[in-house]
Amino acid sequence: MAVTEAPPVPRPPAAASRTGAAAVTAALVLLVAALAVVDITQGTAAVGPAQVFKALTGQADPGDASVVVASRLPRMTAGILVGVVLGIAGAVLQAVSRNVLASPDTLAVNAGSYLALGLVGATGVSLPLLASSGVAFAGGLAAAAVVLALSGLGTGTVRLVLAGTALALGLNSATEGLLLLFPQQTEGLYQWNQGSISQNGFDGLLQMLPVALIGLVGLLLVARRVDALALGDDAARGLGVPVRATRVTVVVLAALLSAAAVTLAGPIGFVGLCAPALVRPLARRFRGFVRARAVLPLAGLAGAALVLGSDVLLRALIPADTAVAVPTGIVTSLVGAVFLVVTALRLRDTAGADAPDRLRIPSRTAFLVTVAALVAAVVGVTLAGALLGDSKLLLGDVANWVQGRAGQTVSFVLDTRVPRVLAALCAGGALALSGTLVQAVTRNPLAEPGVLGVSGGAALGAVLLVTTVPATGSWGVAGAAFGGAALASAIVFGLSARGGYRQNRLVLVGIGMAAGSTALISLLIVLTDPFNATKALTWLSGSTYGRTTADVLPVALVLVLGLAVAVARRTELDLVSLDEDTPRLLGLGLPRARLGFLVVGVLLAATAVASAGTIGFVGLVAPHAARALVGRRHVRVVPVAVLLGAALVGTADLLGRTVIAPAQLGAGLMTAVIGTPYFLHLLVRGRKAT
Repeated sequence: MAVTEAPPVPRPPAAASRTGAAAVTAALVLLVAALAVVDITQGTAAVGPAQVFKALTGQADPGDASVVVASRLPRMTAGILVGVVLGIAGAVLQAVSRNVLASPDTLAVNAGSYLALGLVGATGVSLPLLASSGVAFAGGLAAAAVVLALSGLGTGTVRLVLAGTALALGLNSATEGLLLLFPQQTEGLYQWNQGSISQNGFDGLLQMLPVALIGLVGLLLVARRVDALALGDDAARGLGVPVRATRVTVVVLAALLSAAAVTLAGPIGFVGLCAPALVRPLARRFRGFVRARAVLPLAGLAGAALVLGSDVLLRALIPADTAVAVPTGIVTSLVGAVFLVVTALRLRDTAGADAPDRLRIPSRTAFLVTVAALVAAVVGVTLAGALLGDSKLLLGDVANWVQGRAGQTVSFVLDTRVPRVLAALCAGGALALSGTLVQAVTRNPLAEPGVLGVSGGAALGAVLLVTTVPATGSWGVAGAAFGGAALASAIVFGLSARGGYRQNRLVLVGIGMAAGSTALISLLIVLTDPFNATKALTWLSGSTYGRTTADVLPVALVLVLGLAVAVARRTELDLVSLDEDTPRLLGLGLPRARLGFLVVGVLLAATAVASAGTIGFVGLVAPHAARALVGRRHVRVVPVAVLLGAALVGTADLLGRTVIAPAQLGAGLMTAVIGTPYFLHLLVRGRKAT
């Protein structure tokens, strides 16, 4: 027997452990039953507990019985079924990937299902529920396979979340594009994507129940192999377990469970992430929960309690007639956002913060040639944006318009088109500069306003003002966006500052903030609905539609201010991006410098969101490309990154306005198509380097 350095932790006797496990299971069953009873008594109709009891015993009035049987019982049953299958799917995915953050959400399963159903809906084909489940299963399985292939198994928790988040952003952007292009064919898909357990009868439940049972039985049959995988790949092979086949089987079955839940209730966010986390301490405490056959049902019960508890809490806090319109998935997403932040604070962070870019010092001539080429590109994009669109113009028309001699038609077109072009250019430059400053301060190559939740906070602030004060002006929206971005950045950077903005903590807190902001934005849109769903999607997808000169002015002024600060403080920016010790040795106040650059970066991101909506990945792609072209000295990186960002968003806006004219797509959707593959490429490159 090997000698250990410390005495083993005493374990409770096996009989006591089994008794404790049974007691915990019974307590969870009672909790789910209690929540189910409360959930049945909640609703818009005046049907209280007494009427519910009479309906269940066949003694109620026909009207009361109809409410209970046709609406409340199916809703409660759907909550239990969805919670159970998502909790089990999350638990088994975490087991085979050896990653505590694996779930249908972080593996982009829900986003893949959403896109697959959106593609089918755009064709105008109406599928029965069971066929829709098959489509959702195929889309979710494909997305999970991509994320697992990119992130690797048993590597880092953050790499999987980053890959899943990036892929989900890209897939959701593509789906939102379909919603905008085919509003009639995809009507109701946006509301469905928020996740709601409300049902009209038991038909959907009866069709999805066999699918869920197949997945559950299949996972229980391979539970012993899952236990072997927990010992490590080599140990599992020594026990005769086919490692690769087992992982593939488990992922397929988990995707099948997720597809059943998504088809029945839409994406109910983060249940598959939180439920296994709630039962994990119990598995460490009670030996009866060591094996997968015991843990999986427990995770299912925890998932059911989460879904039903969220629905009960929602209907308890919000008036019944309003709560009907609020999807349950919004509440679970808020819970999941908090869980991600707490996990980030407790996670042992071993990832370094140094950027992986190689040190290059191109010649001055190469730098000048690069700048000249980018200036020409920006000028070309500007001219093309002014000339092209649903109606094409000539250079002579633009010249006459500048001189005030254009006709009424040409003047109208350019008066509406030029501010859009300028808004796209300024927003792109501002986001690129914001990403440059944030990456330098945090020394994190994956930091950017969108991933870190700053853009989400800005969008939340702007939507909050628009929903409460619809007649507000451009400066008011910009101020609200800055307030939201400032609050989000204070939370993200404040919680991540310990340990020098380490990559794992910073990214997880940022993703949690972004998820929470998205859920709150959806809640505001559902509750107040100041504009129709198409307009909301258009603005949130990063559109410059309807922008005026007044909308462009705030972001243009802030961009000029940010450039002045970055150029004037370029030496400090270089020092801050090096390490912790060098700036202090040279007498630089590191906290003060960091705070100053972060404030400027937040101001840039906020005004960009207020001007052009939510545009992702520009703050990531532009700084990386700039460093690849001209090295890491910020006196060169800053102008190149700003020009790249302006050209990227300007081109995205131009393509969105012209490729499918007269229909239009937001610039944010186009940049997501470009940024998602680039982001995933950075993750693959980082994995190879590791």
